[in-house]
Amino acid sequence: MKNYSLSLAQIPCSILFLLYFLTTISSSFSSNFSSSTQLCGHHQALSLLQFKQSFSIQRSPFRFARNYQYDQHPKTESWKEGTDCCLWDGVTCDLKTGQVTELDLSFSMLHGTLHSNNSLFSLHHLQKLVLSYNDFNFSNISSQFGQFSNLMHLNLTHSNFSGQVPSEISHLSKLVSLDISNKHLNLETVSFAKIVQNLTKLTVLYLDYIDMSLVAPNSLTNLSSSLTLLSLVRCGLQGEFPRNIFLLPNLDSLILADNEGLTGSFPSSNVSNVLWQLELSDTRISVYLENDFISELKSLEYIWLRNCDIRRTNVALLGNLTQLKMLDLSHNNLSGEIPSSFENLSNLESLYLFSNLFNGTIPSFLFSLPSLGYLDLHDNHFIGHISEFQHNSLEYLDLSNNQFHGPVPGSIFNQEYLKVLILASNNKLTGEISYSICKLKYLEILDLSNNSLSGSIPQCLSNFSNTLSILHLGMNNLQGTISLAFSEGNSLEYLKLNDNELEGEIPSSIINCTMLEILHLGNNKIKDTFPHFLERLSKLQVLVLKSNNLHGFVKDPTNNSFSKLHIFDISSNNLSGPLPTGFFNSLEAMMASDQKTSYMTSSNYYGFANIYAYSLEMTWKGLEFEFVKIQGILRVLDLSSNSFTGEIPNLIGKLKGLQQLNLSHNYLTGYIQSSLGTLTNLESLDLSSNLLTGRIPIQLVDLTFLQVLDLSHNQLEGPIPKGKQFNTFDHRSFEGNSGLCGFPMPEECSNGEAPPLPPSNFIAGDDSTLLEDGFGWKAVAIGYGCGFMFGVIMGYVVFKTRRPAWFLKMVEDQWSLNASRTKKNASRNCARRK
Repeated sequence: MKNYSLSLAQIPCSILFLLYFLTTISSSFSSNFSSSTQLCGHHQALSLLQFKQSFSIQRSPFRFARNYQYDQHPKTESWKEGTDCCLWDGVTCDLKTGQVTELDLSFSMLHGTLHSNNSLFSLHHLQKLVLSYNDFNFSNISSQFGQFSNLMHLNLTHSNFSGQVPSEISHLSKLVSLDISNKHLNLETVSFAKIVQNLTKLTVLYLDYIDMSLVAPNSLTNLSSSLTLLSLVRCGLQGEFPRNIFLLPNLDSLILADNEGLTGSFPSSNVSNVLWQLELSDTRISVYLENDFISELKSLEYIWLRNCDIRRTNVALLGNLTQLKMLDLSHNNLSGEIPSSFENLSNLESLYLFSNLFNGTIPSFLFSLPSLGYLDLHDNHFIGHISEFQHNSLEYLDLSNNQFHGPVPGSIFNQEYLKVLILASNNKLTGEISYSICKLKYLEILDLSNNSLSGSIPQCLSNFSNTLSILHLGMNNLQGTISLAFSEGNSLEYLKLNDNELEGEIPSSIINCTMLEILHLGNNKIKDTFPHFLERLSKLQVLVLKSNNLHGFVKDPTNNSFSKLHIFDISSNNLSGPLPTGFFNSLEAMMASDQKTSYMTSSNYYGFANIYAYSLEMTWKGLEFEFVKIQGILRVLDLSSNSFTGEIPNLIGKLKGLQQLNLSHNYLTGYIQSSLGTLTNLESLDLSSNLLTGRIPIQLVDLTFLQVLDLSHNQLEGPIPKGKQFNTFDHRSFEGNSGLCGFPMPEECSNGEAPPLPPSNFIAGDDSTLLEDGFGWKAVAIGYGCGFMFGVIMGYVVFKTRRPAWFLKMVEDQWSLNASRTKKNASRNCARRK
């Protein structure tokens, strides 16, 4: 009985051992079987691996894929030799034949040239090929693409291809969808005609950004009647768009935006009733909103008619399109109030009515739409209070440049997903900035500028959001100190607190804003020394600290500091000492004379910040201007209305990109440097109200772009140079210099033309400041030696006889005389400033 019980106890152990043995054998057999029967063929795997090796992985985001950063990952890194290629990321095989039929490498960070002999073209069984959003380094689209005879879907969009679209694309007779949108491609008439003629099965066609300026729009007439989507964004099309395309029976998406030369008329009947997306923005295609036909397009969900030729407008008819999710009627000079029929648009997610002439109050139902995420009504004539929002769905709100008044509604601060809040330039928005604004942790743009907001700046604004790129609170009535403690790792690029009543010092925590490009704190009551710590902000391009109470010297920065600065304005402060020679020497961006016109925007690859146009208020050519967009080539240096002394540094001639130089209303002495004549991009030069002496350098005549010149109220003498721009300046440019003569001054020169001045000793690239008073180093050495010996002898005689009183009296009298002269000059200079 005992032995029997032991055997029963041993049975479970035996079963467990048997199960483990069978599992091990099965696993080993299964592994060996699967490795010997991989679905993917050897030659296909080899071709894919060779394709992988021909490209590198570009870790930084490719510019066309920046807004899709979360979709990007290097798919080919999963491709390993000895594994089944049908299981590789982006690869799909036919389950019966094992042939690779689909290859989707979109957003795969590939970088390199796609040559015609690439192993990719040996995959003859491909039915779908997607290479979109990679960087093929301006490769041509190879004619070898035409050999994929089984291909049904081809997508090469925004992958940096260039050159002509090959006519061989037309050989892909089975194509159902084609997307080759790339901004560096050209499509000629012959190639396009072949594509239209041969690709009869096409249902989807994207040719966005391709240069089709030589293609006549009427060649579109023969497109397949099966077409469901046609997208030709910014293709340079000129002429009348064929009417029959609007009438294609299966067309559900028509996108023709940004073809300003494209004309025609949207039909008033027989339009496809499956049309759900219509984009005619920035074309000259006429759209008549006059009868009920538009109401019959019940499938429409997305309408873009920005800057379009809308005629006989009855915008209220659009309220019958109850499926609408997106409506853009901006830039159309539409007037009146928002139609009450819009209350029917309960599915609306985005409404853009900006840059029109709408007036009245915003109807309350607009604040109650349950799905509204994007609302842009800026640049209209709306009045009244901003109502409370009933739902928390907003992501984007721009109500700027209207005539709203009253406080900012508290419900805005409950929009937890809000990324853009722009309430600027309403002038009558009042009250304080609520601390509740710091609940908006996803905010990227906050612009409350040019209103009548008061109180202090909430301290939490400096660290409530890691995504905040734009902070503009300028031109309000904000008071107190700038008590912002910016944390490390923030994303701030644009900080403007100008034209308020802010006091105290500039917070040193700004050095944590390592992405900062624009800093404007001008027109406040800041009392501080020059913030030299800003030299650590390597991306800073615009620095404006004008009209504050800054005092002390401006020291020379360390090497490579402020190298990107191209607008520097510290005018109207109490800064003193000599002009910072080393500072000028570090302004590398002002040394470049780039003539390419571009506008400053955020360098942020992602989100909304890169759509925000940087603006700046500044004195330009003597007048106050607001630059709604800042040109990247704008180069301005303004140190006027301070107490700087000494001479103008000769090396200022290195700043060849300068367009405006203002050193007026200081105590500068010496000559006007002839090296200023090398600043050939200069449009405005103001050296007025200083103590400058000598003659006007003839080299200034070479400043052919000069439109504003002010040398008034100095101690200049001699003839005024003639020729070129100098002949256009009147007496106001030179008045207050009693020694000047010649046109346009009333005093004629006694000896006619000015004698030639000695050539400038300024040499481009030479950092030394040479003497310009005619003395060489030998004369200086002799004078120094004689003076030194005379001083030693006189000192010995005076103090040996112990009768220094007469000497001291002589020194005191001379000191008093010099002081009296200095006071007179200073008083006269101050009078000129007034």
